[in-house]
Amino acid sequence: MSANILKFLRNNGEQLDADISKALKIPKPQLEKQMSDLMAAGEVICCHVTRYSGDKKIEGMSYRLSAHVPPRAPGRKPGGKSASTSSSEEDED
Repeated sequence: MSANILKFLRNNGEQLDADISKALKIPKPQLEKQMSDLMAAGEVICCHVTRYSGDKKIEGMSYRLSAHVPPRAPGRKPGGKSASTSSSEEDED
């Protein structure tokens, strides 16, 4: 069952415990036990979150895969010009 949880998190990213429980049709107490086992093994990371949907307050645990680093966004990155570009501009003067 833990493999299903890991696969779900790989496909869907960070999720609340209620959403994982609903999607995988696992009772919440059973999910919490499996998540604690996965946390002990270093497979997942969790944190307590509070979200607001209009006037409704939603509290729960948010889980994500540990060591999951999202890929860099494509395109140019902010920053100064590279050293090779600035030295070639000086040579032109």
